[in-house]
Amino acid sequence: MSLYAQRGVSAQKEEVHAAIKNLDAGLYANAFCKMYPDYLGGDADWVNISHADGAGTKSILAYLYWKETGDISVWKGIAQDAVAMNLDDLLCVGVCDNLLFSSTIDRNKAIIPGEVLAQVIDGTQEFFNQLKAYGVNIHYLGGETADVGDVVRTIAVNGTMTARWPKDKLITNDKIGEGDVIVGFGSSGQATYETEYNSGLGSNGLTSARHDVLSKYYADKYPETFEPKLKSEVVYIGKNRVTDLFTVDRLPSTDSDPLSTVNGERLTIGKLLLSPTRTYAPLLKALLDSHFDAINGIIHCSGGGQTKCMKYLPKPLKIVKDNLFEIPPIFKLIQENSGADYKEMYQVFNMGHRLEVFTNETAAKEMITIAHQFNIEAKIVGRVYPSDKKELVLSGAFGEIVY
Repeated sequence: MSLYAQRGVSAQKEEVHAAIKNLDAGLYANAFCKMYPDYLGGDADWVNISHADGAGTKSILAYLYWKETGDISVWKGIAQDAVAMNLDDLLCVGVCDNLLFSSTIDRNKAIIPGEVLAQVIDGTQEFFNQLKAYGVNIHYLGGETADVGDVVRTIAVNGTMTARWPKDKLITNDKIGEGDVIVGFGSSGQATYETEYNSGLGSNGLTSARHDVLSKYYADKYPETFEPKLKSEVVYIGKNRVTDLFTVDRLPSTDSDPLSTVNGERLTIGKLLLSPTRTYAPLLKALLDSHFDAINGIIHCSGGGQTKCMKYLPKPLKIVKDNLFEIPPIFKLIQENSGADYKEMYQVFNMGHRLEVFTNETAAKEMITIAHQFNIEAKIVGRVYPSDKKELVLSGAFGEIVY
C-alpha cells in the first residue's frame, strides 16, 4: 500500500466516485464540470454551473508556517488556493467571467484566532481585485464561517463558485479526438501576474508533500496537525523544517521555450510548499477570446495529476505524453524524501504542468506564444491516437509508464 493510501487519502477518489455514481451526470457527461439547464434564467441556450472545492490540507502547512515564523500573511495564499481550485475547474468548460463565489471556513476557535479569518477573507477579495484587471470578474457573496473545533483540528478553507453561461461558449471535451495535440502550460516559475516564484505544487497531494518533506519535529510540537491514529512511520517522515532554505535551480531558456530564468534563488521549504495555486485565468481568458473554436478540450491536472485527462475522454482513445516538462524542484524534493516511484508521483502531482488544452498543431503554436507573453512555460506535451480502450502512456527519462 502506498504512503498516500496509508495516510487515509486517495489520488483517484475511488470511493467518492462510487458514492456519486447514481447521480445525474448533467447535460455534458464529458465536461470537466457538471452543467444543468438554465433553471435560474429559464433560457434554453444557457446553462447553470455550481462547483465546490477548496485548499485541502494545505491549510495545515499554513498553520505550521504561521506558528513557526509569525508570518500571518501566508493565509492569504490559502484564500487564493480555495478560489483557484474552483475557478480553474470552471475555466475548463469555458467559463471565464461574471462568477459568484461563496466561501466556507470551518475553524477550531481555540487554535485559529479572528486575525487568521481576516487574512483569509481579505485575501479572497484582494485576489478578485487582481483578476478583475484581466477581465475575469468574480463577485464575493460572503459565505459561512463556523466554529467547529470538535470536527476540525485547525482550519478548513473551501468555497463554492456559481455561473450562468451560454451554451455556444462551452468547452465540453466532446470534440477531443485522434490527431489532437496536447498543449501543456507550466505550473512553476513566475507568471507576469504573480509576485514571486511559484513552485508549481498547487493544492493537490499536500498530505504527501507535508508528511514526506517535514520532520518528526512537527509531530511532537503540533499533534493537532495530523490524525492521531496514523502509524508513526507515515507521519512527518522527512528531513526538513519549514524555515530551511532550499536553492531553486531553473533550467536556462531554449529556442522552444524562450522565457527568462533565474538560477540559484533561495527560498524556504515552507514557502515552496505554500506557493499559492497558480490560476490560469488571465491566460485562459485570452485563449478563449482568441482561439475558442480551436479548443477541443481543456483539462485541469489537479487531483489525479497527469492521469486526470483519462476521466474526460469522450470515447476510447490513447493519450501519449512524451514531451513532458522538466520536473520542478519541489516534486524532486518530495520524491527524494518519500521514495515514491514515478508512477505514483505522476498520479498524485501535476509534476510540471497543471493545465492541458487539446487542439490542432497550428493553434497550438499560437497558444504557446500567448502563454509566453504571460511568462508561462508552454509546449506540446503529447498527442491523441485512436484506440479500442482509454489508455495513457507517459514517457521520458524515467522510462515508460502505462495507466
